[in-house]
Amino acid sequence: MAAGEKENAANETPLPETTFFSDKSAKVFVAGHRGLVGSAILRRLVSLGFTNLLLRSRTELDLTRQSEVESFFSAERPRYAILCAAMVGGIHANSTFPADFITVNVQIQTNVIHAAYRCGSVRKLLFLGSSCIYPKLAPQPIPESALLSGPLEPTNEWYAIAKIAGIKMCQAYRIQYSWDAISAMPTNLYGPNDNFHPENSHVLPALIRRFHEAKSSGAKEVVVWGTGSPLREFLHVDDLADAVVFLMDRYSGLSHVNVGSGREVSIKELAELVKVVVGFEGELVWDSTKPDGTPRKLMDNSMLAAMGWQPKIELKEGLIETYRWYLENVGKEQ
Repeated sequence: MAAGEKENAANETPLPETTFFSDKSAKVFVAGHRGLVGSAILRRLVSLGFTNLLLRSRTELDLTRQSEVESFFSAERPRYAILCAAMVGGIHANSTFPADFITVNVQIQTNVIHAAYRCGSVRKLLFLGSSCIYPKLAPQPIPESALLSGPLEPTNEWYAIAKIAGIKMCQAYRIQYSWDAISAMPTNLYGPNDNFHPENSHVLPALIRRFHEAKSSGAKEVVVWGTGSPLREFLHVDDLADAVVFLMDRYSGLSHVNVGSGREVSIKELAELVKVVVGFEGELVWDSTKPDGTPRKLMDNSMLAAMGWQPKIELKEGLIETYRWYLENVGKEQ
């Protein structure tokens, strides 16, 4: 078979006769189960009745160490693997520690993907990436085909390059070994276990914390950078978890798959909504001397939608739940 024919065949790999849901006692390894994404996937699998989940903390299994990862897979022999472990951070962290971001993430991905294939027991692996894999000036909404079509956003290119390598590694193992490795690329996520750090959190958890602290201190106003005009897309992490198990059960193909809500909201609308959810009654002030960032960033969710999946959690509903989690786990300590 010629290389091109082999790639086409890999792109049309049929679903296995035994689907993901057919045996809830099968061993499922969730790498990164304590993070925002991994904890949501864990909750979803437990709610579906999966009873044999393999979970390891960083102290129990260092995914950057090849020998440890290979020993783990050889001993435990999971049937499925979901790879959401990663070193993550905001613009400041990416700019300050570029070597760490590219090295640690490539190590984790390479070790887990290779060991999962090599052990022989893993029927399917799903690798989770990020929307930052796409070019800075990608068409909007961003289709899967935009990958590698232009320069990356410089502020997070080290993380993006690592994630692109993960996608390509899954594709390479599918092409060369006919192994069922797939990739999913989520949009901006939020929900329980998010990062609410005052210096390196993303926009939505940062707004929740800022309004909560202003409410608690009796402040009369909250200042937000920019004009509020940029459009962004947000997906509740529990919706992502639902999409992950959907893809584990329904999808076997060469292309990575975007996972988004398909709904845009301006930063101004988002801030006003967070203000209402938190109950801050002061004034919202926009500092237009600060940069807005990219005017629009929306994922093209049509591939996943055509398979029959749609998000279920509305933004306000998700924000209410997220703020409740914040109060119970972060806000009470302030």
